[in-house]
Order: sequence, then C-alpha cells, then structure tokens
Amino acid sequence: MSSAGLAKRCLILLLGLFFMGLGISLVTRSTLGTSPISSVPYVLSLAFPVTFGEFTFAITLLFFIAEVLIIGRTFPKIQYFQIIVALFLGTFVDGGMFLSAGVNPGIYPEQIAIVLLGSVVLALGIFLQITANVILNPGEGLVRAIAEKTHKRFGIVKVMFDSTLVLSAAVISFAAFGTIQGLREGTVISAILVGYIILGFALCYTRYDLGKYLEE
Repeated sequence: MSSAGLAKRCLILLLGLFFMGLGISLVTRSTLGTSPISSVPYVLSLAFPVTFGEFTFAITLLFFIAEVLIIGRTFPKIQYFQIIVALFLGTFVDGGMFLSAGVNPGIYPEQIAIVLLGSVVLALGIFLQITANVILNPGEGLVRAIAEKTHKRFGIVKVMFDSTLVLSAAVISFAAFGTIQGLREGTVISAILVGYIILGFALCYTRYDLGKYLEE
C-alpha cells in the first residue's frame, strides 16, 4: 500500500470515528436511551462527575486490554494503535455532545426522528471504519477475538456482546439510582437498525464500485 493510500485510509478511519461519536450523541440527545455500545459509559456518566466521552475512552480501553489478553502473543503490533482509536472515539463523543447541544426534541415523533438520524450517522461511522481497514475499533476487535476464540459467528457474538453491555448498564443504573436510566426504546431501535443500515451502505459501496477511490 502506498503512503498516499495509507493516508487516505487513515483519514477515512478518522471520519468514521467522528461520525460514530456524533451518531452516539444524537441517539443520546433523543432522550430515548443511548446506543448499546455506549450504554455503560453513558450510565456511568450520569452517576459520576466524569464526561460521557471520558468514560467511553476508559471502557473502550478495557475492551482493548481484554482483546490483547484473549489473543495473546500473536496480537498484531499494529493493532496497539487501537489505544489511539479509543482516545479519538472518546474525544468525538464529547465533541458530538457539544455539537448536538441544541438538539432538544419536544415531542415523541421528534425523539424518534433523532434516534433514526443518529442511527444512520452511527452506521455511517462504523461503515467508514470497516472500509478504511486500517486499525480496528477496540469494541469490534474484542468481538472478533471472542468469535475466533469460541469459533462462533461474528454476528452472533456481536448480539451477545451488545446485550451484555445493555444488561450491565441496567444493573449499574439500578444500583446507582434505584431505577433504569439512559436505556429506553431508542436503545432497542438503534440496536436493530444500525446493522441493516451498514448493510445498505455496503451494498451501495459495492454497486457503485466506490472502493476504487481507496486504491488510487
């Protein structure tokens, strides 16, 4: 791969992380819950005086450590840059919350619309990271490591992983507040839609042969 091609892929990765942070923020601003991948850091940010993005970085860093432990000595050295990915994601989540500060839906249809918009933006961010194919997001890297270790399909492990995060967030919320906060129907909608939207982006990417621009 040429240096220009690598630089292009790194830029796409960075854009993907930005859109992922913005999408997470928009889903959260709907006040109908947050996305599954961000459920634990969001609930923790409600319970403690630490920002959503800072907790996102901390939890994502834990994903990275778990991934390293599972893979062991064969862990690719280049993937240690996932630490930088985690830092950027946390920064972009806080940045997204800042940029979306004016998003205050007043009625339920508006809340649903924000969830849908956030899910599209989040899916775009994830798709761009996959397309860049440079450094894994630690969350996806951990899922892949578990899938390879257990010989299970990635999609199945992903559903179980997200479900575990949501359940963990619910337990933390109940322990901190005595009730469930930060998890509502928006969490379920986002969990269901994002995968299908990514598939739609992938179909367009293939149909219009957009990959050729990465190789130029």
